[in-house]
Amino acid sequence: MVSLKDISVRCGVSIATVSKALNDHKDVSPATKERLIKAAREMGYFPNSQARALKTNRTSNLGVMFTEEAGSGLTHEFFAKVLNSFKTEAEYSGYDITFINKNLGRRKMSIYEHCKYRNVDGLVIICTDFSDPDVYEVINGDLPVVTIDHVFECRTAVVSNNESGMEALIDYVSEMGHKKIAFIQGKRSAVMEKRMSGFCKACMNRGIEVKPEWMLTGEYHNPIATYELTKQLIQSEERPTCIFMPDDFSAIGGYNAIADCGLKIPDDISVVGYDGIAYSEFLSPKLTSYRQDAVKIGAAAARKLISQIENPSTTFAEVITVDGEIQKGASVASPAGSTK
Repeated sequence: MVSLKDISVRCGVSIATVSKALNDHKDVSPATKERLIKAAREMGYFPNSQARALKTNRTSNLGVMFTEEAGSGLTHEFFAKVLNSFKTEAEYSGYDITFINKNLGRRKMSIYEHCKYRNVDGLVIICTDFSDPDVYEVINGDLPVVTIDHVFECRTAVVSNNESGMEALIDYVSEMGHKKIAFIQGKRSAVMEKRMSGFCKACMNRGIEVKPEWMLTGEYHNPIATYELTKQLIQSEERPTCIFMPDDFSAIGGYNAIADCGLKIPDDISVVGYDGIAYSEFLSPKLTSYRQDAVKIGAAAARKLISQIENPSTTFAEVITVDGEIQKGASVASPAGSTK
């Protein structure tokens, strides 16, 4: 590995002069600075990250706390896109990322302890149990933090506009003539509560009755649970004409349940998903969904976290809301007998 000494020997100057030139100090002439920078580039010099950390008190390393409840991890397309966008933006700004958890080999430690052990400059928290005491320890600590899809009063958050997304979907199916709408929710979380709020608000504005027996609780990213709940709705005394699935991946279970009951989508019953993942476009018929802007969410989280690290005195806690858009498929049609 090329060192400052190697550059100094080649250019016939002191190590101190090389260091000052590469760090853009003003007491090195422009001509000498240009010559040394060119030599460093030609020799393939990279600054030592540990030495730089000692000097700047920063490691240029961002921590990522990510715990996906369904156990699908980075195979979860939506969160994988968010994290990839976060990583791309971080790397563009000169940062690496490290996944943070409670285990270090066989040793157990808190998330905050792991952050300190890895000496990360900041932490993004995504898809986890936000009521976990470990999370609160980090939130109340001295580390720059950005959360995704969950809001703490004292921290910056980047959230998808889940309430608006559900309102847009209700407006869409309502305009198609649907009044009997069921909703299979995910487990209780900030995301679920926002989607539920949007669903109920939009139904009320459209004069659509929200029936408790059609509001079932399932799990996100779980086609098996969604299969059973969809069958329950289909076999109820009064069948809904449209079912909102927890998410696009779970909708696979809904599609299979409807087929196993001898019904067709959308002729007999309409189906709506959420997330707008690429897979949903390959369902037959193509799933109508709400596409969240995963790329924008991840990039915004990285920019805000880096801003906290590099400009702490001028960065304040805020909530950044990211809108998505309806992805129209072929899984929604006007119900039989509709005057639409």
